[in-house]
Amino acid sequence: MKIAVCTDAWSPQVNGVVTTLTRTRELLEQFGHEVAVFSPDCGFLTVPLPSYPEIRLPLFPSRRLSRLLEAFAPDCVHIATEGTLGLAARAWCRRNGLRFTTSYHTQFPEFVHQRFPFIPAAAVYRMLRWFHDEASATLVATPQVRAELTAHGFRHVVMWGRGVDTVLFDPAKAEASGLPGPVWVYVGRLAVEKNLPAFLALELPGSKLVIGDGPARRELERRFPDAHFTGYRFGEALASLLASGDVFVFPSRSDTFGLVMLEAMASGLPVAAYPVTGPVDVVQEGLSGCLREDLRDACMAAISLDRGKVRAAALACSWEKAARQFESHLVPCRVAGTLERC
Repeated sequence: MKIAVCTDAWSPQVNGVVTTLTRTRELLEQFGHEVAVFSPDCGFLTVPLPSYPEIRLPLFPSRRLSRLLEAFAPDCVHIATEGTLGLAARAWCRRNGLRFTTSYHTQFPEFVHQRFPFIPAAAVYRMLRWFHDEASATLVATPQVRAELTAHGFRHVVMWGRGVDTVLFDPAKAEASGLPGPVWVYVGRLAVEKNLPAFLALELPGSKLVIGDGPARRELERRFPDAHFTGYRFGEALASLLASGDVFVFPSRSDTFGLVMLEAMASGLPVAAYPVTGPVDVVQEGLSGCLREDLRDACMAAISLDRGKVRAAALACSWEKAARQFESHLVPCRVAGTLERC
């Protein structure tokens, strides 16, 4: 099959959406499919997203995207994000009477309300429901997200799980960090929606290690000078830093999944987090981590967990299984017996 994936999130952005789409494309190609990713780097005029300069939004992408999609002539279309490219792809499918699938990666209602409190989350849910309801299926990462979207009136919501590279992320790659232990680790974007102060303000023994970057970094470094900020790390460097920690702390209350939790678990780090969407579906309480409304209590409870059992929990999460799940939800652009392939 020829599969078109339309996404506003793509390299060089660093986030779980990009990782998920990248691994899914690699595996779909191994399964024998031809996959074309239509992203902001496909020759569109772009502008930086305010407060997120590394995220560039295509301006008026409809005409060019239409030409690209028509030239590719996909058998299936998947729209991964709700940005300007996602909107243009949706419009192209609707204009041509084509079926498509979508995915929901980010809790935008909560994200938008955190940044702009005057915008009610309910209004954003209405917009997202409009965007996704024309899809043959909307793919989500966890049962909790599926239940939440269904409660908000979304239709055709189906599961698309996640995986982790258990070869790259391995406790055996631990090296001495040089930091006083225990080492409490965070990996991810440094932005307001990640709720980093809830972690960095905790009174914990040892050291706090923050791996990542983003618009909040300068302010966080000013407020929490005792924490160690490394910037982004990738590949083996990231795997080594993760494996060298003791507990992975995930303070976000607005993620739909949190892929970094699986990467930490594969590295043998138990997770300390709030009992909210994302962690409740990823973390097995008392086995691979601890979920508490008191994040410090979660940290102190998690540090005593068996690292071998933590890694074993991550081994059950396969990217191949997730890619097969994605594949199973794809629908042909055109219903059999209608006009020629798009």
